[in-house]
Amino acid sequence: MLEGNKLSQPHKQGWLAHTRHCHSPHFNQRPIGCDVSLLVIHNISLPPGVFGGPFIDDLFSGCLDCSYDPFFNQLQGLEVSAHFMINRQGVVTQYVSTEERAWHAGLSSFDGRENCNDFSIGIELEGTDTASYADEQYAALITLTKSLRQQYPLITKERITGHSDIAPGRKTDPGVAFDWPRFLGALN
Repeated sequence: MLEGNKLSQPHKQGWLAHTRHCHSPHFNQRPIGCDVSLLVIHNISLPPGVFGGPFIDDLFSGCLDCSYDPFFNQLQGLEVSAHFMINRQGVVTQYVSTEERAWHAGLSSFDGRENCNDFSIGIELEGTDTASYADEQYAALITLTKSLRQQYPLITKERITGHSDIAPGRKTDPGVAFDWPRFLGALN
């Protein structure tokens, strides 16, 4: 879990200290001159509703054994990643440097701007739309968000959003279980 007193430490080439690193090949360069100005909150569980296990790391690392579970068949060949994932215990894993473009948003737009991957950081929470998130996840998300906002001051509270908001009709995460007032209120 991220420790609050580690917040002021600089990010080294977009890699946050005091997180677990699991490098993903699913990223590319951000467009030149494209500043990070958006934070997107997602959820993920593999298989759906199942927490723990190696499957999220495997998916983001491009080595998911799609024969393990029938649900995984639809993930065959999928190249997706996020910058960070926070598991149910509040452990933060980083997959892609924040200086690079992770492939988390897909077809998306925010404030009239298309291709949110170009200018955003994606954080996955291990969970589902309807299952309550753990207190440890909120604590880690708040700490991580504060750290990211120090590094990227264009990420104002108004520029923190859910995947459902940038891809309406296509995505529903982080879902009705996510407590936006609790999260945003703690950022003051």
